[in-house]
Amino acid sequence: MPADTNPAGDIFGGWLMSQMDLAGGTHARYLAQGRVATIAVDGFTFHRPVKVGDQVTCYTRLVRAGRTSMTLVVAAWARRGAVGACEKVTEGSFTFVALDDGGRARALPPGVEDREAAMQAGP
Repeated sequence: MPADTNPAGDIFGGWLMSQMDLAGGTHARYLAQGRVATIAVDGFTFHRPVKVGDQVTCYTRLVRAGRTSMTLVVAAWARRGAVGACEKVTEGSFTFVALDDGGRARALPPGVEDREAAMQAGP
């Protein structure tokens, strides 16, 4: 929306990062089978600007699973206009920690890599 832009008409990077965090968090929640929290964002690269009217899609992939945390690469792609070409606009690495009901770190359940492989394989 226009309210999410800078004076040049580009979408604010923070807005895009929040959308990527939501995508990564949804994926991490599935893998952790429960509550997760973002604990780090690294290696962020903004390749191209996002404009009002672009359709943004985020793709996620697990790159590391530890005892309580996991790191996902999240890439944002933009489709320019209704039928325009798609191009990667931003990518970054998000680390999430699995949380128990009290908000403390908990061990990831067994099979995180298996759930990731099934998710990447599709329906």
